[in-house]
Amino acid sequence: MFKDLRQFLDTLEKEGQLVHYTDEVTPEPDIRAISRAAADMGATGPAVIIDKVKGYKGKKIAVNVHGSWANHALMLGMPKTTSLKEQFFELARRWDSYPGEVKWIDNPPCQEVVLDSFNLLELLPMYKVNEHDGGFYLSKASVVSKDPEDPDNFDKENVGIYRLQVQDADTIAMQGLPFHDIAIHMRKAEQLGEALPVAICIGVDPMLSFMASTPIAYDQSEYKYTAAINGIPMELAKTTTGFLDVPAGAEFVLEGEILPRVRVCEGPFGEFPGSYSGARKQVVIKIKRVTHRRDPIFENLYLGRPWTEIDTLLGLNTCIPIFKQMRETMPEVKAVNALYQHGLTVIISMESRLGGYAKSVAFRAASTPHGISYVKNIILVDADVDPFDLVQVMWAMSTRLRGEKDVIVIPNTPGMPLDPGSEPPGMGSKIILDCTTPVSPEPKMRDVKMVDLMPEAMAFQKRLTEMHQALAGAR
Repeated sequence: MFKDLRQFLDTLEKEGQLVHYTDEVTPEPDIRAISRAAADMGATGPAVIIDKVKGYKGKKIAVNVHGSWANHALMLGMPKTTSLKEQFFELARRWDSYPGEVKWIDNPPCQEVVLDSFNLLELLPMYKVNEHDGGFYLSKASVVSKDPEDPDNFDKENVGIYRLQVQDADTIAMQGLPFHDIAIHMRKAEQLGEALPVAICIGVDPMLSFMASTPIAYDQSEYKYTAAINGIPMELAKTTTGFLDVPAGAEFVLEGEILPRVRVCEGPFGEFPGSYSGARKQVVIKIKRVTHRRDPIFENLYLGRPWTEIDTLLGLNTCIPIFKQMRETMPEVKAVNALYQHGLTVIISMESRLGGYAKSVAFRAASTPHGISYVKNIILVDADVDPFDLVQVMWAMSTRLRGEKDVIVIPNTPGMPLDPGSEPPGMGSKIILDCTTPVSPEPKMRDVKMVDLMPEAMAFQKRLTEMHQALAGAR
């Protein structure tokens, strides 16, 4: 497994999943165009290292690192051809290994260079992620903060990915929505009238980026989850102030603090639903010190109209927490596909225990911590339908959905403010589409015999896949 970004990039290169773009590019619009192009290469698209950026001599940029399911499989230590469904169940298995081990090291690579004098706009190769963004954004930085009322509780130390707009040489505006863990830290610090120390970590272990964008419980540690899923200890270091814990192998660490009761205009920004969010007043981070590795790699993420890197990054780590939370009381749930726009649409495969049970499963999904604000379209299918195979899902919807009995709309529920369909922002509706086969005492469908699956075809499919891959390799 991987201790840092560089180890992962080495593996991607060995597996043919990393491209070095060696021609000189301009920050605008070339970097975002290259990022978009890599994302459009689909399930096997590569990560890209941009070696030469005009105006930033010697600065390298990594994009699309999590941008394909092939790369995602390699992050899990699995073959790059591993199916999405197999990755789901492997991740679900490792999830139960929490908590993993963490350890602290001295003289970490992330502090090979320490800067007290800097200009972020010169130090980092800045560019607009999307054309009409309100400024330059760090879109894949892990922000570390502690609970001001319980700073010694390691499990309440939060690592989260939030959008960060670089305002000037040492100032960053950050969006922390009310349901984000860092919002709890910010609220407590402001109530105390204190600044909130933060560390912005760029270019980290790919599994930490994965966990930093995962909706886990407030008192669950992203570091311990990273270690559990990686199967190796998570190596940490103290910031130069000795207060916060940061990944020892990070490429950059920006040490600073969120100023209490200060707001500046931030946005608009091309967000994960594929639409621009508006501009609004957000908190201010003042950067006091920067540490980085020698010859650091700047990693950033493209997000826009799907499919982009953020959809892969937020995919299975949205599925698994909802799946685990539902399984606690509903073992009939077999799998959860929440890949689409951070779970705005969720597909659940399940067994119906009694009449109307599918609707109860939908209510449970909508009441999970993440589901309250995000999950708005809930599609339920039988256990024999693979929720990750949209052909099968559309078959179930086409043949089993009866509008007057199986479509439910629940109005005036919490919504996700960045969802353009949320009106007013932060409010919405839950839509339930029950595509399961009715069981007693529900009204039955008319007698129809569905075509069964063919288990004996699996062996032939495996052989045909091997023959097809051999044919492609011979060309």
